Amino acid sequence: MTEATPPTTTTSTTATARGGVSPAGASAGSPARVAEDTGQGRTTIAASVVQKIAGIAAREISGVYAMGGGVSRAFGAIRERIPGGGTGAANIAGVQVEVGEKQAAIDLDIVVEYGASIRELARAVRRNVITAVESMTGLEVIEVNIAVNDIHLPELDDPEDLPAPVVSRVE
Repeated sequence: MTEATPPTTTTSTTATARGGVSPAGASAGSPARVAEDTGQGRTTIAASVVQKIAGIAAREISGVYAMGGGVSRAFGAIRERIPGGGTGAANIAGVQVEVGEKQAAIDLDIVVEYGASIRELARAVRRNVITAVESMTGLEVIEVNIAVNDIHLPELDDPEDLPAPVVSRVE
């Protein structure tokens, strides 16, 4: 009598033979990656999952005002207003990932609050993203590249807080 084994699904990957991130990479829209393959089944993690985890972890750090550059934030705001447009991996502004079978590389574009130490902020964001992705997925994060695209000035948030325009005394 033979014992039946549970069915498993297979997923094609572009990872290198040593299990790292491939040169071509796995962008956020790529197929799921193998995170665990045991005798009882296979667990796969989609690149979009890694992208979301990294984005949430980056935003958790005080001093990060927003993710993405100005253009990506503007398109993101428009996309969220379209029914069905606010979902999916491509909608996580400012986060790009490459995921292999065992490793992930992450690129973040952030906007920093004015007054925050960019060096310390980048260090905290990097540490939080690595910890979150590695603990939740089991993938080794080989790098987190951070690009600071802008500085947010809080006094420009509320037009009522801006000083009144100076009126010329002469015509």
